[in-house]
Amino acid sequence: MTYLTKPLDSSYIKKNFSCGISLLDDYLHKQAKQDMKRKLTVCFVLADENHEIKGYYTLSNYTIPLDEIPENLKTKMPKSYTNLPVTLLGRLATDERFKGLGYGKLLLLDALKRSYDVSCKSIGSMAIVADPIDTAAISFYTKYGFIQLPESGKMFVAMKTIEQLFSSK
Repeated sequence: MTYLTKPLDSSYIKKNFSCGISLLDDYLHKQAKQDMKRKLTVCFVLADENHEIKGYYTLSNYTIPLDEIPENLKTKMPKSYTNLPVTLLGRLATDERFKGLGYGKLLLLDALKRSYDVSCKSIGSMAIVADPIDTAAISFYTKYGFIQLPESGKMFVAMKTIEQLFSSK
């Protein structure tokens, strides 16, 4: 499997990264490597040939209550599951120097593909849940088929939908 991103390691230059949202910048600069060491998340980076980070995203395991998912999916789930396994796309950010060049979309597609592949072979996950930081992020995810989960403010796209995106016709 080839992906556009690689897991963050010390060879990547984090200090110059700025997406304009301090919470996301600070996470990459100060916390991402610690979270990876603790096995809380994996941070994947898109970088240039000089290891300057153009963008990043994080993935981790997560669960959502059965009663929070859309009704059409809820009826297809076994009643014995009160919480459903999903993949959390916790953060996704593009450096301001590269905004408008499509890197956000590339990062999202990379995250969806990576999550889908893992759900098929390694760890069960029936959806991807994103945690949008603001209204611009909500608009971004909506454009790519995510729907709002009203109880939590998070957004949701089923693996079945992602499967259609990546299945070879």
